[in-house]
Amino acid sequence: MLTLLAFACLIGGCGDQDTNYYAIETSQGTLVVELFDDTPEHRDNFKKLVAEGFYDGTRFHRVIRNFMIQGGDPNSKDDDPLNDGQGGPGYTVPAEIVPGRFHRRGALAAARQNDQVNPERRSSGSQFYVVQGQV
Repeated sequence: MLTLLAFACLIGGCGDQDTNYYAIETSQGTLVVELFDDTPEHRDNFKKLVAEGFYDGTRFHRVIRNFMIQGGDPNSKDDDPLNDGQGGPGYTVPAEIVPGRFHRRGALAAARQNDQVNPERRSSGSQFYVVQGQV
């Protein structure tokens, strides 16, 4: 049985403004994520959105047990769950697929549409997920 949980988010940097560590405050606790320098467009975009308060009040709108939790959609702030997962800032981010980086438990990754509709593998401008899978 899958239990869908709505976590309201407040994301802020840990320490100074040049940090690559961010705390995601939820009703279920705090996640601390690290952004990597070898994906600079994604890193800088995430930092920009945090600084603008874009993520404040968003929810993790998609939870798949033992796989991932997804958030970052501004539509998740309203009372209509049917539009969750469809919003963003109005742009996408070019793919930054780095050899040696893979989706293991705890990884923070940018959401994107599948290759059939997104052959360039561009990432969502704001939606992200945290991998929950097996260790």
